[in-house]
Amino acid sequence: MEGMQDAAWLSNVDGKFDTWPYKRMRDAETEPLSKEESKKKMGRRWVDPVQGLASVRHEFGEHGGVNMSIEASATFTVMEPETMTKLFTGELGPDRDFYVYSRQCNPTVLNLGRQIAAMEGTEAAYCTASGMSAISSVLFQLCSSGDHIVASSRLYGGTHALLAHFLPRVCGISTTFVDIEFPEAVESAFTPSTKVLYFEAMSNPTLTVADIPALASIGHNKGATVVVDNTFAPLVLSPARLGADVVIHSISKYISGQSDVIAGALCGPAKLVSDMMGLQQGSLMLLGPTMNPTVAFNISGRLPHLGLRMKEHCHRALLFARRMKSLGLKVIYPGLEDHPQHQLLKGMANEGYGYGGMVSVDLETTEKANKLMHHLQNFSQFGLIAVSLGYHETLMSCSGSSTSSELSKEEQAVAGISAGLVRMSVGYTGSVEQRWRQLHDALVALNLVAEGAKWKD
Repeated sequence: MEGMQDAAWLSNVDGKFDTWPYKRMRDAETEPLSKEESKKKMGRRWVDPVQGLASVRHEFGEHGGVNMSIEASATFTVMEPETMTKLFTGELGPDRDFYVYSRQCNPTVLNLGRQIAAMEGTEAAYCTASGMSAISSVLFQLCSSGDHIVASSRLYGGTHALLAHFLPRVCGISTTFVDIEFPEAVESAFTPSTKVLYFEAMSNPTLTVADIPALASIGHNKGATVVVDNTFAPLVLSPARLGADVVIHSISKYISGQSDVIAGALCGPAKLVSDMMGLQQGSLMLLGPTMNPTVAFNISGRLPHLGLRMKEHCHRALLFARRMKSLGLKVIYPGLEDHPQHQLLKGMANEGYGYGGMVSVDLETTEKANKLMHHLQNFSQFGLIAVSLGYHETLMSCSGSSTSSELSKEEQAVAGISAGLVRMSVGYTGSVEQRWRQLHDALVALNLVAEGAKWKD
């Protein structure tokens, strides 16, 4: 509610279960802390993201069921008329189990937000109807007409279109795109009106890994809010621990894991999330990117096995990447030692989850890329030609003509996206060797590798 004095209810902290496991401390130091230094400074409050999820207070069903109930109501009743006034002035709210309207706050969606916040290590999180609505709502809240954003030149095509075309036309918000591998270029792109530094933790589809501590330091020194999209690396990376202010997810991807829902989340300070829910100036309340409570219920039930799923995605991605590279293919994967940010990722990553479940293979031409995907789907049954990621089956797409088609050819070249770049979201069905045999047979059949060539693990 507007004027809400205490937004602590968003973070679900109580005496027994601490769901704010590693509250980030912003220091005056100019040099970003290493992962080990960060852990020491935070002491016992730093935990693994899966441990954070396990620390969330368990919500039982209305009649004592082990699963929480689905609150399907759009509106909520009060016993006394005066109570309604207190709800709209902020005297009463969800902290006392009072709700007004599900566009602002729904109990089932709120509980999922608490889980996502615990996973990402932020004070609060709000779950939305899509990843793009989470991005849009954050930027609308942080920026006004005439403001400026500094963003990575390597972004998902929809995000790039939002920043490059929609926001300037509709809101007068401009963006400068920079190569975030060069800190000097990032710093020089800031203007007095820059409000946000925006980038992806692991870029789509070129898998460039952002130096989150260094970029966060630059952004904070310039007085900007650092917003990081962590869709490609849930559990693998914890951007808030590394200095990010706001973390974005397309829940539709790995967190959902079934490619059956469209959903998003924004994670950050409780005050920001509370302000975004405000009646007069809140982008969430006024734009209404409301998550359906049934979707929230379903996603909540999938979070307990996200860790298991991510480990298998990452394990298979690394194995296939190593084998394809040993056969002479041009493979892009942060887990390979020759990846430009391999050591950087090792230094930032949470231990035990791997290097991500996405692998890109550059076949140079669209024709070669399309032939490979056609064979892999329709003959060897290795995977499916489809956009998105995080599904239990392998999903494949040629990024330049699909999820990055919003970028011009020149912009694709700057982002490092070739015409033949095949993006694979590696699934986990079937045995590892069965899937590798299907992939290898297709590569041989299309003369992309020699029939007798030996691979290495």
